[in-house]
Amino acid sequence: MRKATCGGCKTFRQLVSLNINLAQIARGEKQADLVLKNASYVNVFTNQVETADIAITDGLIAGVGNYQGKQEIDVRGKVLVPGFIDGHIHLESSLVSPAEFVRAVLAHGTTAVVIDPHEITNVMGTKGLQYMLQATENLPVDVFFMLPSCVPATSLDEAGANLTWRDTNPFYKHPRVLGLAEMMNYYGVIHGEQSVLAKLASAQQKGKRIDGHAPGLGGKDLEAYVACGIGSDHECSSLPEAKAKLSLGQYIMIREGTAAQNLAALAPLLTPQYAQRCMFCTDDKHPNDLLDKGHIDYIVRNAVLCHGADPVIAVKVSSFQVAQYFHLDNRGAIAPGYMADIVAVDNLQNFQVQQVWKKGICRYKDGAVVPFDVPPVAAELEEAAQHTFHVQPVTEEHFKTTGKLGVIGLVPGEIISTDNGQAEHISLEQDVLKIAVIERHHYTGHIGLGYVQGYGLKHGAVATSVAHDSHNLIVVGTNEADMVVAANQIIRQQGGIAVVDKGQVLANVVLEIAGVMSNVPLKQMNEQLENAKMQAKALGVREGIDPFMTLSFISLPVIPSLRLTTRGLVRV
Repeated sequence: MRKATCGGCKTFRQLVSLNINLAQIARGEKQADLVLKNASYVNVFTNQVETADIAITDGLIAGVGNYQGKQEIDVRGKVLVPGFIDGHIHLESSLVSPAEFVRAVLAHGTTAVVIDPHEITNVMGTKGLQYMLQATENLPVDVFFMLPSCVPATSLDEAGANLTWRDTNPFYKHPRVLGLAEMMNYYGVIHGEQSVLAKLASAQQKGKRIDGHAPGLGGKDLEAYVACGIGSDHECSSLPEAKAKLSLGQYIMIREGTAAQNLAALAPLLTPQYAQRCMFCTDDKHPNDLLDKGHIDYIVRNAVLCHGADPVIAVKVSSFQVAQYFHLDNRGAIAPGYMADIVAVDNLQNFQVQQVWKKGICRYKDGAVVPFDVPPVAAELEEAAQHTFHVQPVTEEHFKTTGKLGVIGLVPGEIISTDNGQAEHISLEQDVLKIAVIERHHYTGHIGLGYVQGYGLKHGAVATSVAHDSHNLIVVGTNEADMVVAANQIIRQQGGIAVVDKGQVLANVVLEIAGVMSNVPLKQMNEQLENAKMQAKALGVREGIDPFMTLSFISLPVIPSLRLTTRGLVRV
């Protein structure tokens, strides 16, 4: 049964009173709080653009027809669509605080996101979850949660925490927790690892959704994975893979983010035959992408203009289909009883956002986000988030090696790597650099060492604490001395990105929230990040290699074929 609530916790009497008020307004016996007059709107049920007045009260749509209101806004000449919903994103990828992220996406018509906070949780454990829940409370974009399923991603990682189903189980009681996030450990699922299946059972027992992450999985292994309750996948990079998973009942999240773009390959799913099992997501969105391209609106626009998708289907996939999958049953449509999350766009081709109403309140107009209060976070959680580096400063001796070590080969434009054999020293002529991953959570002193080829650096060193998924400290360089300066700069400031040459810090980005986010405004973060990229490129980083994003994935031991962790090189 569809829930006709504003999303808050209401008493029985409040709900009765709300329904009485809605019925009276719907019947024309009372004026609505707000009426959007002469609206052309997308009806996700008839798959048509229709014209009516939209009556709104108490954050809900009371009626669609001919209405009068205490406030009336003529929206003639615009097209109204349901607020966009991102089905899967790691909010931390924006590198800014939740409130700053919300300011950015609100301007692009996003009214809800479903996040997997496994970046900060890999650093802070359940305190990271608590931090994010508090930092997203009552923001003008609803932030829903899927509980991280893989902290750490594998037993090869040294993360800040190791979460079992017992650790995450209490969080299912929170009203904004919708289920279990991407189950990356598909090997554990299909081979019956008890600790993995216990996480699935914990979500299933409560009737919660379970998201998938199984790139390339097929055949009977895929059958087993789906049979265990995995309801979606956002890792499809080809149409046959997506169709195979969809045919077994999975929802397909068509991903178009910063690190991975799959819209071009999966756009043929945006047809009446398949679209009812599809939704859009970004997975990650870096500052420059949010500023230069947009958010879900960018995907909708591209789907229509570049891939010929029916605009109404694109709208449904960006709103109604996401809401249906996550059981957000009063969202994603412009109809009586649905939440008044409404976006005015110029037309159904360009999808330029002109105005945004969240629960009937105007939150974006005239090119600006209406100011809002930033939710407070408990002092002890703020303190914990600001002090997540538990590691001693490094010296050149920590980076000295004897004998041969493996060489990780980089692929321009990709996050996969190749196994390029072995090396025993840095060779700028062959583009072989030294790379290290430094454990920074528990004072273990563990440092994984190896070599990398294809990065391009000719001088200096680059370091970052954004290193998926455990977010240890990763540093690459042409010499040990500059690697030490870069790494210690990050340790000193409790997280960030540093570019160093000849002992001098050329560019520095501070990420003081768990080493993965910052409190600075998005534009300022983007300026700092772009300057750091420019400095890294000036030191020789190759075209097609993102100086920091490429580094951030070198330590993730679930991506082929050679990775580096705090324990050393891993062949995936």
